[in-house]
Amino acid sequence: MYSGGLPMTEKVEQLIQQYPLLNKMREYQPIDWHNPEFEEATKLSLTQADVFDASARFNRFAPYFVKAFPETEATNGILRSPLIKIDQMQQKLEQVNGADIPGSVYLKADSMLPISGSIKSRGGIYEVLKFAEQVAMKETNLTYSDNYSILASPKYHEIFSHYGIMVGSTGNLGLSIGMAAASFGFKTTVHMSVDARQWKKDLLRKNGVTVVEHDDSVSVAIADGRAQAAKDPQTYFIDDEGSKDLFLGYSVAGIEVQKQLEDLGIFPSKESPVFVYLPAGVGGSPSGVSFGLQMMMPEGIYPVFVEPTHVPSVTMGMMTHLYDQIAVTDLGLDGKTLADGLAVPRSSKIAGRIMRSLLYGSHTFDDDDIYRYLTMLIDTQDIRVEPSAAAGFSAIKSTVAQFEHPEKLKNATHIVWATGGKLVPSDEMKRYYDKGEGLMRELQQSVSR
Repeated sequence: MYSGGLPMTEKVEQLIQQYPLLNKMREYQPIDWHNPEFEEATKLSLTQADVFDASARFNRFAPYFVKAFPETEATNGILRSPLIKIDQMQQKLEQVNGADIPGSVYLKADSMLPISGSIKSRGGIYEVLKFAEQVAMKETNLTYSDNYSILASPKYHEIFSHYGIMVGSTGNLGLSIGMAAASFGFKTTVHMSVDARQWKKDLLRKNGVTVVEHDDSVSVAIADGRAQAAKDPQTYFIDDEGSKDLFLGYSVAGIEVQKQLEDLGIFPSKESPVFVYLPAGVGGSPSGVSFGLQMMMPEGIYPVFVEPTHVPSVTMGMMTHLYDQIAVTDLGLDGKTLADGLAVPRSSKIAGRIMRSLLYGSHTFDDDDIYRYLTMLIDTQDIRVEPSAAAGFSAIKSTVAQFEHPEKLKNATHIVWATGGKLVPSDEMKRYYDKGEGLMRELQQSVSR
C-alpha cells in the first residue's frame, strides 16, 4: 500500500530513526504514545451537524426496533448503554497496579447494547439502517415522517429480499450487521477472518446469515467481500476500512454520554478532564466515538486508544502519518492476538486522519492483561465483558502517571469503554474467567517472591 519513493523495508528503518517508539513496538513491548498534534487547530471533514443527522436517523428507526427487536421496548427503540460507576474495580486496580487512580472510574457498558451486545450496534447497525431507508424510499413512497415500524411488514421484507448486504469482519461488526440486515430481509453475507470466534459464526448462521470463513486476516476477508459485492449491483458492501457512515453511527454515542455525564454532575473541562479509554482494531469505532464526544463537549475530553502489542495498527499509522498505508506486518509484527475484535493489521482509511488532532494518545498491552482485567471486573462488579472489551483498563495507570497537569487529576473522570460481551456463551465466558484467574494467581505469586 505504501507508495513512497523507498522500498518498504528501507522506509521502515527510516521511520524507526524518526520515531524511536517503533523499535519498542517491533519487539512487542507495551508503549505509551502521546499525540503531539492533540488539540491543534484542524479543519475536519465532518461536523456536529453530521452527528445530529445520524442521531435523527436512529430516532426514525426506533419504532422499527421495538417491533423487530422486542428487547429494545424498554428504551422505546433507542439503542443505548449504561454508564456505570465501578468503585470496587477502581480499588482493585489500585491494589494490583500499586498506584492510586485520582478521580472516579466508570464503565461505558456497550457490552450491554441491544441486538448484538457490542459497540458495533452503533456503527454497523446504523449503516444498515441508512441503506434500508434508501431502498425503501426508492422502491416505495416512504417519507421521513412515517412510522418506520411499517418496515417490519411482509411488504417491505419482500422488497428488501431483492437486495444484499455484505461485510468483512473479525466478529462483532459482522454480528451486528448480520443480525440487523437479516431482520429486514436483506440477503446477508459476512466474510469472517481467521480470528473470528466460532460462536459468532454459529449465531449468524442461526439468524439466516451466510458466513464465508477465511483462513487469513480481516484485511483479506474485507477485500474478498468487497470484490464479491462489486459483481452484483443490488448488493451493498459495508466497508470497515473506509466507511463514513459506520464512523457517524459510532459518533452518536457523544450525544448519549453528554447527557449521562450531565446527570452525574460531570461537565468536562480543562479543570475536570474526562479520559476515555477505547479499544482500537481498524479504528473506526473508537474514532467515531471520540469524534462524537468532542463535537458535543469540545473541551476536556481526552481519548486514549488501546491496542494489542502484536497489532498496534492505528498507533503506527497515526504516529508515522502513513495511516492505512502501513501494516503491522511491515514492522515485522505477526498481527496475532486473542483480542479478536482488535486483530486488524491495517487501520481505517479515514479514522486516523480525522483523529489527527483529536486523539490524546495510545497505549499497547499484552494479551494476558485483558484476561486479568476481565476476571477482576467479574469478581468486583459482577459485570461480564469479552477479552478485547477489558483492554481499556490497561491504559489508566500510565495515562495518569504521564498526564501533564497532575494537579487537575483529583477532578478526573475515567471512562473505560467496554466494547462487547453480552452475547458471549456462558461456557466461553467461564473459559475467559478461568484463564484470567490463573494469570492473576501467577502475577500474585511473582510479586510475593
